Amino acid sequence: MTAEAVAAVEIRGALARLRYSTGLPVAFGGLVESGRPQIRISELSGTTTAALRSLAVTSGNGLGGKAVALARPCWVTDYSNSRQISHEYDVPVAAEGIRSVLAVPVVVRRRVRGVLYGALRSAQPLGDRTLGAAMAAARDVEQALVVRDEARGLLAAARPEGAGGDQGAAWEQVREAHAALRALAPRITDPGLRGELLAACGLLAAPRRTGGVTLAPRELDVLSWVAAGATNAAVAERLGLRPETVKGYLRSAMRKLGAHTRGEAVTAARRAGLLP
Repeated sequence: MTAEAVAAVEIRGALARLRYSTGLPVAFGGLVESGRPQIRISELSGTTTAALRSLAVTSGNGLGGKAVALARPCWVTDYSNSRQISHEYDVPVAAEGIRSVLAVPVVVRRRVRGVLYGALRSAQPLGDRTLGAAMAAARDVEQALVVRDEARGLLAAARPEGAGGDQGAAWEQVREAHAALRALAPRITDPGLRGELLAACGLLAAPRRTGGVTLAPRELDVLSWVAAGATNAAVAERLGLRPETVKGYLRSAMRKLGAHTRGEAVTAARRAGLLP
């Protein structure tokens, strides 16, 4: 599946969650096209016509284009009569019969990657609750795209070209990113995405030996950060745990690995294929 197809799937899921959480009858969205200053509306939920499908919205034009240009949420109570936006897309909007519309950009590393829209078929205020839900849906997409971007970067870095110091530095980056992604995984609410993330982390480690040591997820999370050079206090902050809890996980991991020090535990975990 291409990166664009993956992002489209995330937008589709976010639109469904947005409608479910707000009761909005219509939601739609799309991605900013590569190399072009425009959004392509590709995902529709609750629409009754095909008027909005594949619509290309130029940055700065209409409501969605304004959201892209400003990189912030925008909304209007009566689309066709609003003086806050330009009106290049009045015909397809009127054909779908929507009036009150909001547009929330999906922003990853300061770059707009897509836009989520929510709409009513009547001219009435959408309210703070609806706007908040739309922003939360956009944040979910942003988080998912960040995770997938990081995973792709990790897999590329796991096969560094060249040799010597550059290769060693690359592996240190892999180890630090591996720990960061493992820490992020428990916060991913989508079980499928969480599983993909953990599977990508597993690809960075060496093949496991049959019958080898098995660590609990949190034990591996702690050891991943220890391998990246973090102190117990830093690990606790990264994982949202108490320092005493981190020490407990580390002691348990050391016992399973037959290690007497943190360094020995990291080495043993790498030999067992548990860490990169």
